[in-house]
Amino acid sequence: MDWKELLGFIGGVLTTGSLIPQIARFVKLKSAQEMSLTFTICFIAGIGFWLAYGIVQGLTSVIVWNSISMVVGFSMLYAKLKYGR
Repeated sequence: MDWKELLGFIGGVLTTGSLIPQIARFVKLKSAQEMSLTFTICFIAGIGFWLAYGIVQGLTSVIVWNSISMVVGFSMLYAKLKYGR
């Protein structure tokens, strides 16, 4: 793995991983009222475009982390719809 791909993997783990504590908080408190539904939908759409870009360009780190981010994004959407009162 070259250093450029390593940068992509490090960036991906930091940005994707930063959302995990927020989802855990939603589940623990059973509240996602403070999260914007518009943000969540835009986040998922943006991740979808990054994923498509990674696929078209053949960028492994972009594909891997945006695939994981897509799962995280849909988890946030689920939390918002379930706990968003």
